[in-house]
Amino acid sequence: MSTQVDHAKDQARLQYESITEMVQALHLFGKDDYEEEALEQARERIQNDPLSVEVRSGWHTPGVGDSPAEEYRILLCTGGPAVHIIGTLSEYLEPDSARIQYQDWGTPWTDYPLTSKQEATVLEYAQQFYYGG
Repeated sequence: MSTQVDHAKDQARLQYESITEMVQALHLFGKDDYEEEALEQARERIQNDPLSVEVRSGWHTPGVGDSPAEEYRILLCTGGPAVHIIGTLSEYLEPDSARIQYQDWGTPWTDYPLTSKQEATVLEYAQQFYYGG
């Protein structure tokens, strides 16, 4: 593996570790007023984390109804390297899958390997955003 790809994969790992910390913070708080404020701060930290949140829809005949979003992308960092989360949206515009991908200049987007537990953490992070119209 080239140094360029290693650097991009390392950046994906760092992004995953940051996501894990933010999602874990969501689970630390109960229902009293102080903890509710801390929970809101944890949600806000996630909301302010990515560079952008985008959606796109599938193929459809132009002018025939609006096609709801089917996929999402959360851009975490750009340049060399770049990292994003991509996945599909349910009929209710909620993420139902999540993958981390990374790339560096001149390299293709590559999936960062995640266990099912790690994917669930990334999915929970992705579910903190609004994807509606």
